[in-house]
Amino acid sequence: MAKYLTPHERRKARVRKKLSGTAERPRLSVYKSLKHMYAQIIDDTAGTTIASVSTGSKALKDDVKEDDKTAAAKKVGAAVAKIALDKGVKRVVFDRNGFDYHGRVAAVAQAAREAGLEF
Repeated sequence: MAKYLTPHERRKARVRKKLSGTAERPRLSVYKSLKHMYAQIIDDTAGTTIASVSTGSKALKDDVKEDDKTAAAKKVGAAVAKIALDKGVKRVVFDRNGFDYHGRVAAVAQAAREAGLEF
């Protein structure tokens, strides 16, 4: 275990202590690495993941092969919203996971809103 938290870990903890996903309004958590974008819809009360999509998942891997990172993030947002709506989730709480609401993180949120999720 690390002795000190990195600045990103501090931001993540600060965001997470303020919000939590419920059954009526689960949490849409976004993570970005240098290559890939990940999005999950999580019910924190039950401790279950309702939907998850990434640029490396089988459903999107071929679709995002030629796209730049922001375009791929938009496809991830639309795909996770489609899965959530199919499972009956219409409203979510957005968890930016310590990342700035800018660029790829904002692209996921915007695409999810356009696909029908409310947050």
